[in-house]
Amino acid sequence: MKMKIWTIFFNSKSSDSSRKIVSEPTNGVNLAVKWVDNCETCLEDGKQPCKGSNDGTANHEVQFEDKNKINETDPHASDAKSSFLHSVANMIGMLIGLGQLSTSYGLENGGWISSFLLVALGIACAYSSHLLGKCLENNSKARNYTDIGHHAFGRHGRAITAAFIYMEIFMSLVSYTISLHDNLKMVFLGTHVHFSWAHHLSTSQVLTVFAVLVALPSLWLRDLGSISFLSTTGIIMSLMIFVTVACTAVFGGVTANHKIPALRLENIPHISGLYMFSFAGHIVFPDIHRAMKDPSKFTKVSIVSFTFVILLYTSLAFMGAKLFGPEVNPQITLSMPRGLVFTKIALWATVLTPMTKYALEFTPIARELEHRFLYSMKSQTKMIIRGTIGSTLLLLILVLALSVPYFQYVLGLTGSLVSVAIALIFPSIFYIKIFSNQISKLVLALNLILIIIGSLLAVLGTVSSTKLLVKSFFSLHSTL
Repeated sequence: MKMKIWTIFFNSKSSDSSRKIVSEPTNGVNLAVKWVDNCETCLEDGKQPCKGSNDGTANHEVQFEDKNKINETDPHASDAKSSFLHSVANMIGMLIGLGQLSTSYGLENGGWISSFLLVALGIACAYSSHLLGKCLENNSKARNYTDIGHHAFGRHGRAITAAFIYMEIFMSLVSYTISLHDNLKMVFLGTHVHFSWAHHLSTSQVLTVFAVLVALPSLWLRDLGSISFLSTTGIIMSLMIFVTVACTAVFGGVTANHKIPALRLENIPHISGLYMFSFAGHIVFPDIHRAMKDPSKFTKVSIVSFTFVILLYTSLAFMGAKLFGPEVNPQITLSMPRGLVFTKIALWATVLTPMTKYALEFTPIARELEHRFLYSMKSQTKMIIRGTIGSTLLLLILVLALSVPYFQYVLGLTGSLVSVAIALIFPSIFYIKIFSNQISKLVLALNLILIIIGSLLAVLGTVSSTKLLVKSFFSLHSTL
């Protein structure tokens, strides 16, 4: 947890025994450097600018929080309340989501042998989450994923890490919006909605616009507690999708007699992106680590969570591929028989899931925006600026999703272009850099192998998904 620093004047006194006093040097240059460093730290913590002195005299002191004692006013100390089971639930809730819709499609198009790739990537991502936990333990000031990048490679590491995180958030929200559009089309199949101002839009596109506008106000909420219920709702929706597919297999009158091909090697690069996206929740893992009562159990939390998710994804992949065979849709809910109550539940669950994700996915951007640029503004001004930027971003995502309605290719491109870096490559690089003088040759070799494999999957998957996306885009517009 990042050390809190306060700058006070020399004549102020503190009775708080949990802090220790360190006098500033009298040298003017050193004083100015220390004052700037202190202010930067406070700004990184999202607080008001420090009112330190810069007159070149020893007229102020700096108080540091004692590492061995908890400061009752520290807002982050109060976050460390999560038990082992609560942390497992949080991690599982972060992992399951949009990726589960495409596992059956991935298995059918990659062959049943590709299930080993699905499991292997899950294990690799569980290991990389363990690496992130070790990096966090090595630096008590690190609070999030970008802090780890900064700890390893300084400002450049933070900038590159942040760029990949924001890219993943943006592309993920595009995928969520495409899914929203596709499933709304099936929910309101046969319904016709037309407006004079949107005569060039189809009914499903108009409905998607309205759904996004309904979710738009959630981006204006400042308090994360106000939107925490969205996370719970998203988890419930994801579990409902799995349950309804299982019920379709048992009670839906669909015979699971399709033969799954052994291996389709030409599809593996694209399929690897879909699989990779399914396990990429690493940007939130530092928050889970920081919220744990006993962070030393973070690795066990990762093992239990990924084991559950791997079993869920693998069983859903085989279930869908056996049920629907070559006709399986990239979103399994769109393959389920029409008229079944299970299908209606699954479709509505898939529609509601994206609407619960917008505010939650935008949170990292909103935090960085406030901490870096809006720290000195009033709360109301912050809300207006943050809400306006979020709304503009979401509307841009809406336009892009309606223009490129290819769920599987956008999802595969997201997984290959950014998710594999965040979930595999970066954790291994950070770990090697931070623990360069401590790791054994065997661990070094293992991490280098992960970096090489991750880089190979990233390049091949990005090229494959981009080609498929461009080909489908021009094919669609050539027929219009």
